[in-house]
Amino acid sequence: MEITIFNERKKSTEKVHFSGTTIQELLHQLKINAETVLVTRNNEVLTEEEIVQEKDTLEILSVISGG
Repeated sequence: MEITIFNERKKSTEKVHFSGTTIQELLHQLKINAETVLVTRNNEVLTEEEIVQEKDTLEILSVISGG
Protein backbone atom coordinates (compact mmCIF):
# COMPACT_ATOMS: atom_id res chain seq x y z
CA MET A 1 0.00 0.00 0.00
CA GLU A 2 1.04 3.59 -0.44
CA ILE A 3 0.78 6.13 2.39
CA THR A 4 1.84 9.75 2.74
CA ILE A 5 4.06 10.72 5.66
CA PHE A 6 5.03 14.15 6.94
CA ASN A 7 8.25 13.75 8.94
CA GLU A 8 8.76 16.70 11.29
CA ARG A 9 12.45 15.89 11.82
CA LYS A 10 13.19 16.01 8.09
CA LYS A 11 10.57 18.69 7.46
CA SER A 12 9.47 16.73 4.42
CA THR A 13 6.47 14.93 3.03
CA GLU A 14 6.99 11.67 1.18
CA LYS A 15 5.00 8.79 -0.21
CA VAL A 16 6.03 5.44 1.27
CA HIS A 17 5.30 1.95 0.01
CA PHE A 18 4.38 -0.06 3.09
CA SER A 19 3.66 -3.78 3.22
CA GLY A 20 2.92 -4.02 6.96
CA THR A 21 -0.25 -3.24 8.86
CA THR A 22 0.55 -1.39 12.12
CA ILE A 23 2.23 1.84 13.18
CA GLN A 24 4.88 -0.24 14.96
CA GLU A 25 5.77 -2.02 11.70
CA LEU A 26 5.85 1.30 9.85
CA LEU A 27 8.26 2.86 12.35
CA HIS A 28 10.43 -0.25 12.15
CA GLN A 29 10.49 -0.01 8.34
CA LEU A 30 11.45 3.68 8.56
CA LYS A 31 14.10 2.89 11.21
CA ILE A 32 12.53 5.28 13.72
CA ASN A 33 12.58 4.56 17.46
CA ALA A 34 8.95 4.52 18.60
CA GLU A 35 9.90 6.04 21.96
CA THR A 36 11.11 9.25 20.30
CA VAL A 37 8.03 10.13 18.20
CA LEU A 38 4.26 10.47 18.15
CA VAL A 39 2.35 9.42 15.06
CA THR A 40 -0.89 11.24 14.24
CA ARG A 41 -3.67 10.86 11.69
CA ASN A 42 -6.28 13.64 11.39
CA ASN A 43 -4.81 15.31 14.52
CA GLU A 44 -5.40 12.13 16.56
CA VAL A 45 -2.46 10.42 18.28
CA LEU A 46 -2.12 6.79 17.23
CA THR A 47 -0.84 3.86 19.28
CA GLU A 48 1.73 1.40 17.93
CA GLU A 49 -1.07 -1.17 17.49
CA GLU A 50 -3.21 1.07 15.24
CA ILE A 51 -3.83 -0.25 11.73
CA VAL A 52 -2.51 1.75 8.77
CA GLN A 53 -4.93 2.08 5.85
CA GLU A 54 -4.23 2.54 2.13
CA LYS A 55 -3.85 6.25 1.24
CA ASP A 56 -3.48 7.33 4.90
CA THR A 57 -1.71 10.61 5.57
CA LEU A 58 0.31 10.39 8.79
CA GLU A 59 2.46 12.87 10.68
CA ILE A 60 5.54 11.76 12.60
CA LEU A 61 6.24 14.29 15.34
CA SER A 62 9.26 14.46 17.63
CA VAL A 63 8.71 14.00 21.35
CA ILE A 64 10.33 16.76 23.37
CA SER A 65 11.04 16.37 27.06
CA GLY A 66 12.53 18.75 29.53
CA GLY A 67 13.36 19.11 33.13
